[in-house]
Amino acid sequence: MKIGFFILKDVLREDPRVQSLFSELEGASYELYEIRSKADIRPETDLVLSVGGDGTFLSCAQTVSDVGLPILGVNFGRLGFLSENRPESVLEALMQGDFSVEYRTMLNATLKGKNARRQIGLLPYAVNEVTIHRKGVNVLGINVSIDGDTLPTYWADGLIVATSSGSTAYSLSVGGPICMPDTKVLIIAPISPHNLNVRPLVVPDTARVTISLISREDTVVMTMDNKTMEIERDWTVEVAMAQFSLKRIRLAKSEFVNALTSRLFWGEDMRNNS
Repeated sequence: MKIGFFILKDVLREDPRVQSLFSELEGASYELYEIRSKADIRPETDLVLSVGGDGTFLSCAQTVSDVGLPILGVNFGRLGFLSENRPESVLEALMQGDFSVEYRTMLNATLKGKNARRQIGLLPYAVNEVTIHRKGVNVLGINVSIDGDTLPTYWADGLIVATSSGSTAYSLSVGGPICMPDTKVLIIAPISPHNLNVRPLVVPDTARVTISLISREDTVVMTMDNKTMEIERDWTVEVAMAQFSLKRIRLAKSEFVNALTSRLFWGEDMRNNS
């Protein structure tokens, strides 16, 4: 088996746990090499190890997901919803074939407007979410249509369009719902809305979300997962499901609900203690 690995933080290269994992893999006759960019991907690669936390996983996905390589997240970070696996669990699972490949929705964003193509370097894919934020102090007016049906204008600090994978990320912090990873939905959630009757909206992941802006600033901030740029206020952003899915390797012992309870303390209540 040929395995690429992706590391963002140089300090992890000297981590004894990382060195031990790599030594064990090579000792088991796996061919191991590093991927820094798409050009580094070698033919007949079977999978990619994302070594770090969820931020590393997102960067890895932006590098290799459209090539179709499955990603196994090895957690050396904090929460680890995408990169959830302990390093000591990886070798045994690979050798015994004790894993499966799940498919996660990815987002494809398109900018339309004068000179919008100059920003193509950031685009087009995201795993968790696409967001729009105000740049200055003034509230944003955000016009949203879903498959051509126009919603009332959001007046807010910004807007999130998230996948089910992203339901435990930024969307969660603004009051969005938690979705099981295989739920085929998108979440549209305003950031600090300036009215009391606005709630996050759940739509099918087949929906095409079109966003236009009302702003006193010349530019606003747009993010795609962990990438950020400024866009012109008169540009239009179209967000839709990508034509391919993220392939994520899931070890047999991993469990989403357990991650919620152990990492986010979901349902923490003295009455639930046995």
